[in-house]
Amino acid sequence: MIELIGLLICCGLLLLIYMLREAFIDKVKVEELRFDDYPGSAEPLNIFFISDIHRRKVHERIISEVMGKTDIVVIGGDLTEKGVPFDRIQHNLQKLKKLGPVYFIWGNNDYEAEETAFRRLLKSNGVILLENASLLLGGDEDHPLALIGVEDLSFGRDDIEKAFDGVPDDSFRILLAHNPDTIKKLEKRHQVSLMLSGHTHGGQIRILGFGMYQRGCISTVAGTVVMVSNGYGTTALPLRLGAPPETHLITIKGK
Repeated sequence: MIELIGLLICCGLLLLIYMLREAFIDKVKVEELRFDDYPGSAEPLNIFFISDIHRRKVHERIISEVMGKTDIVVIGGDLTEKGVPFDRIQHNLQKLKKLGPVYFIWGNNDYEAEETAFRRLLKSNGVILLENASLLLGGDEDHPLALIGVEDLSFGRDDIEKAFDGVPDDSFRILLAHNPDTIKKLEKRHQVSLMLSGHTHGGQIRILGFGMYQRGCISTVAGTVVMVSNGYGTTALPLRLGAPPETHLITIKGK
């Protein structure tokens, strides 16, 4: 009996060490997405997408791997959370700024930071906030490329109609929404070709393949390609199992 208990304790400790190591993997997933409706006049768009950083520091290994390969950086929410020192956020923004212009949407945990100071920090680093708003990245007048960001739906701060207000009818539309459940609020008239989300951490800890949420993946929902990331950091405990952290280098082009 004592031997069995000792064996179980050893196995538990080894599993804990494995989960801790998995939580700090630095991985860039390379994705190429092709669309029929991508503007013919536009060059391929290369996005470095990172979500759910939380308490982690972005490692230089990630930056070096994608340096010179990106057009823009998108932070898909949860850049921070309660208790994260602002100098760590500054560190991460300084790293990400090396890759290109940085765009940010709010995640549910970002609201835990002192808002005025957090906004000041984002602004001082040149981060572009998309708060139920949009902007055009390229293409031409007849078929522009629109980047649309909505606030997180957890506190009812998302406003789909406001976000799409003024977006040209014939634009290729990329929607940034921290919570993938935002897809349920879209209608056919919103004509979103691609949605980028995080929030779920891929379940973070999956037992025998099962977790609270589905692992990060790319799927198609009602004609919209939806990419949900496992995210880079963790919440509650710095542990992962079966849902390793990930960042993404996404190339978007026509077919």
